[in-house]
Order: sequence, then structure tokens, then C-alpha cells
Amino acid sequence: MNTAPACTPARTCFSAESPRLPGKRIDLPVAARANARLLSAPAANAPRAMLPQEAMSWLDNMISQGADIGEAHISGPGDPLAEVQPTLETISLIRRRHADLPLGITTLGINGEQYAQALAEHGVNTVTLQVEAVDPEVVKKLYAWIRPGTRTIPLSQAAGMLVDEQQRAISALQRAGLKVTIRTTVYPGINDSQVAAIAERMGAWGAEKMILVPCTSCVDEMGSSNEPDSACMATLAKLAAQYLTTETAEQASCLNTATAEAGVAVPAAAMLPQPSAARPNVAVVSANGMDIDLHLGQATKALIYGPREDGLPCLLASRSLPEPGGGGARWEKLADSFTDCFALLTSGAGDNPRKVLASSGITVLVTDGNVEGTVDVLYGGGKKGKQCRTERRS
Repeated sequence: MNTAPACTPARTCFSAESPRLPGKRIDLPVAARANARLLSAPAANAPRAMLPQEAMSWLDNMISQGADIGEAHISGPGDPLAEVQPTLETISLIRRRHADLPLGITTLGINGEQYAQALAEHGVNTVTLQVEAVDPEVVKKLYAWIRPGTRTIPLSQAAGMLVDEQQRAISALQRAGLKVTIRTTVYPGINDSQVAAIAERMGAWGAEKMILVPCTSCVDEMGSSNEPDSACMATLAKLAAQYLTTETAEQASCLNTATAEAGVAVPAAAMLPQPSAARPNVAVVSANGMDIDLHLGQATKALIYGPREDGLPCLLASRSLPEPGGGGARWEKLADSFTDCFALLTSGAGDNPRKVLASSGITVLVTDGNVEGTVDVLYGGGKKGKQCRTERRS
């Protein structure tokens, strides 16, 4: 195999327009567990995954606000097939509420053969497989660790297993009637010489399309930018197109898609819930009234913020909550206390209350910020110069 680099490092990132489906793709980060990490992935912890009910509530809210959603895609912060139950539950919820909405997932492909039929039966239409190499030696240069099961195994062994898992996954997904797209991030000097070979093998195994993504945070040993330039990406796309329909992805849509553990990150602002006519208010639990510093399990009162007649969000009331204890019944009562609220701000909350409240249309946001500043963000970012004088209603 020719191992000469196909790309020359450049300081200019590649950016090109790629065809878009009608409507926007919304990425639902419900995959909590990672099964691999690239060496180039940030060392920081991945964002906390949404619960299926939270993802469903968010999607419903986006659609109710008039967002043009063309596809719901399960992607990140871990891998949707590392722990498949939340993935299938989310898909089922969406299918019941939005039967005609196209559904897809992005995965490394581990466990793909095992779950291909289940994905098809639950209504998935497309699977995007993140394939960075077909040579185990190149895989070892790209990944910090790979975990095919519940424990990490030596990379020398796991690299070959990943290549085999991806081959079996593509074949199984294709047999199940799912469309498979290959997504490859180009790392100059590491896997750029593999792109044509990846396209050839993936096409032979049953994939229909390939998307080439330039790495966006590559640095060489001297600490200099090592991102592929536009000429490099065009050359690679031409080589890959001999075997698969190939596109180059717009750089702005590719941030954080290279990491198998992080999936496709959704900007935090894009995930914020929105007020509606039926639910215009926000509930906040706070010990001192100024900071979001109280765990939901300890809260006996909540501050209710909402818009005044002039539209400015202000403190409207202080509301008593069910006493701590009582298990799941308490969370049901809590949900009944917040029928006018679209979000609840707290410093901590377990999965069970998040699930119960989400099923009632209330998104639990865990944060440690300032109360009024965080509330302002939920109502559009907070306009400087407009200060709200608190007012209470009994």
C-alpha cells in the first residue's frame, strides 16, 4: 500500500458547501457511554447525556416553535451503540410522535452487527459510520483507547477488532435495509493516504456514500497547525469518488465530530428549552436566592420567574414543594407543581426526577450560575441595561 501522505499541512482550514436536505438536522445527545477516544479528542469530560424523555421534549419544543427539522439524529456525547437501550427508547418516542421524521445515528460501529436489525425495526433510516482507517497500524496512531465491551483492552488488540467490527456492521446494516454513510476525518500524515482504501473497502462492504471532514484541531510535533487545506481535500475527494459517492463536509458542521466518545456536539445554546404560551415560566431552587446552589432532592421551595406585562423576566412567586422523601411519588407531585414552567434550574438532580419532569414537559437544567443571569439567558440572553426589580405574588 502506498503510504506517502496525500496532504500537505496548511494553516488554512478547508470550508466548502455541501448539499443539504430540506430542513435542519437536530442532533440528540442521548448516548452516555463512550467506547473509544481519539488522541486528538479534548481531555475534558464529555457533556452529560440527555435522557430520552428530555430529548423528546426538546425536539417537540423545537418543532412547536416552528423549527424546520428535516432529520433527528442520535449522536453523542458517547456512542449510541455502546449502551443501546437509551438509543432505542429515544427512537421509539420519536416514531410515536413524529412518524414521518427521518431518523439516523452516528456510531463507531462497535456492536453494529448485533443491533442492526433492532435499529431497522425501530425505524432508523440511516447510519453514519465513523471510519478513520482500515489498517490497524493506522488505527493505533489515532486512538488513545478502544473499548469493544465493558473494559478497555490493549490497543494492539483492539485496533484490529475495530476494523473487523466495522466491516461486520456495514454488512449487517446493509442487509437490514439501512443506508450507510461513511464519515472520515482527515489527519494529514496519519490517515490521508488511507482515504482511497477506506472508500474502496466501504463501498465493497455495502456503504452508499462518504463524507470527508478536515481535522479542525490538528497540530504537528512542533505545535503548528496541521489542518488539511482545500486542495488536499479536493484531491482526496476525487480519489474516494472512484469507489463511493463522496462529499466534503462544511467545516462549520464538523466541529467535534471526529471523536468517537464525543460524537457530534450540540452547542449548549441550541439545547436550551424555550418558553411557550402554556409554559411561560422558569422554576429555580436556591438556598440563598441569588445563586443556583441547591440540589433538587433537598429543595422545599422554588422561585418562579416569568415575564411581566412588558416582557421582562422577573421573580413572580415563591412556591412550596413536596417535602423530601417519598420516592417517585414526590417527583410526580413536583411535576404537578410546575405545570406553568418549561424549565427547572438546580445545582443537581438524579436521573429519575429528570425523567419524570421531562415526561411532563419540564427540562431540568443543572448549573451553578447566578439565578437572574441564568434566567435571562433562557429568555433570550439578557439585555444589558435592563434590570428587573423583583416582585412577588402569593
